[in-house]
Amino acid sequence: MSLANETKPRKFYYLLHPRPVVVIVTQCPEGKVNAMPASWITPVSEEPPTIAVAIDKSSFTSQCLEHSNEATINIPSLNYVELLYKLGTVSGREVDKVSEFKLKLIKSKIISTPRWADAIGWLEAKVNRYIDIGDVRLYIFEIIEYGIRKDVGNEWGWNVYKANLVHHGIGKGFYTIGRPIIAK
Repeated sequence: MSLANETKPRKFYYLLHPRPVVVIVTQCPEGKVNAMPASWITPVSEEPPTIAVAIDKSSFTSQCLEHSNEATINIPSLNYVELLYKLGTVSGREVDKVSEFKLKLIKSKIISTPRWADAIGWLEAKVNRYIDIGDVRLYIFEIIEYGIRKDVGNEWGWNVYKANLVHHGIGKGFYTIGRPIIAK
């Protein structure tokens, strides 16, 4: 391939998108609950079960995580694309997102931070540590509990024909999984 056939996207991370999107629910000071969509998330260890999430250091979610040191990570279906976009366009400092967007919350099994009732999967997590890198804080979460709705998955994970998992591209661009391809 010659250099004439190459181009450079505006941002390096566009090459790593679309990515799965989740809704991070946090307990905040003064009893407030916040919800933020995030797609910079990845598993990092199976034992102990651990994930990493990159969150802007100046965000209200970062402030809430410093307050409570725990969160629920909620996996939405494609039905919630409009909500995901709206949740990401306002700050929890200015808007009570739970009230404004009528998020239904339910009690978590172990931690005190609630889960989003409409999620098709969820993880309860405690902050293990964080690393400041540039403009983000990389939170390392230990997974305390997790689950999936029976109608969209089982002990092996998602039924991709039913789950309609959401991936975020850039801006208003969202995607879903097309079709599974099994290697021979």
